[in-house]
Amino acid sequence: MRSIAIIPARYASTRFPAKPLVKLGDKYIIQHVYERVAECVEMTYVATDDERIYNAVKSFGGNVVMTSSEHRCGTDRCCEALENIGYDADIVINIQGDEPFVQREHIELLKSSFDSKETDIVTLAVPFSVEGGLEALENPNSPKVVIDESSHALYFSRSVIPYIRGVERTEWLNHHTFYKHIGMYAFRPNVLKEITSLPQTPLEKLESLEQLRWIESGYKVKIGISSHETIGIDTPEDLERAEQYIKNIK
Repeated sequence: MRSIAIIPARYASTRFPAKPLVKLGDKYIIQHVYERVAECVEMTYVATDDERIYNAVKSFGGNVVMTSSEHRCGTDRCCEALENIGYDADIVINIQGDEPFVQREHIELLKSSFDSKETDIVTLAVPFSVEGGLEALENPNSPKVVIDESSHALYFSRSVIPYIRGVERTEWLNHHTFYKHIGMYAFRPNVLKEITSLPQTPLEKLESLEQLRWIESGYKVKIGISSHETIGIDTPEDLERAEQYIKNIK
C-alpha cells in the first residue's frame, strides 16, 4: 500500500515557542524527525503555517507544504496538507514534529495494522515500566489508554486508568500493565477527512485529547503495542533529557 507521512509543525507552541527550530545536537528538532521518518516512508512532508519552519525544511532538502494557521490540532493540519500535496495514498501517517527519536518499529507498527481491511485508525502505546515509578504513571502530560481484547482503545485519559481497587496505589505497577499513549497516528484518507470534519465532543474538551472525539463519534482506534519508548519534546526540560540521551548513545 502507498503511504505518505505528514509531520505537522507549528512555531507558536505555548510551552516551548519555536520548538521545531531549536537545535538538538547539530540539527533542528524538525530535521531529526523528518530524516528518521523519510527512511521508512516513501513520501514524507512537513506541514507548517510558518515561513521560518518552511525555509528551514527547505534548507536541509526536505519536502514541506504551507497550511492554514487556523487548525485546532495536528490532525487537521495533516488533512489539509494531504489535499494540497495531492498524493494518492492508501495510508496517511501523522508523526508529530517533536518526536526526534521516532523509530522504524513505530512506523512499521502503524503500517502493518492496515493489513486488516477493518482498520481505519491506528495509534501506538507502550507499557509503563515499574522502574519509572508512580510519578511517571500519574503525569497528566502522559495520556493513558485502556485496550480491549481486540487491541482497540476503550478510552484515553490523563488520569490513571484503570483504578485498582483494594491495592495500595504505590503497588499498582506491580499488579497491572498500564499503557502510555504515544501520539503517532495513521489513517485511511477518507477516514482522516471524516474525523477532521467532526465537531469537538464533550470528553475531548474535558481531557483535551482529540482521539476521544473519534471514539465518542463511533470510530474504532486500533492500538499497536511498541516496545520502544519515545522522548517527545514538549518543554525545555524535555530538550535537556533528549540532549543527555544523545550523549549516552554516542
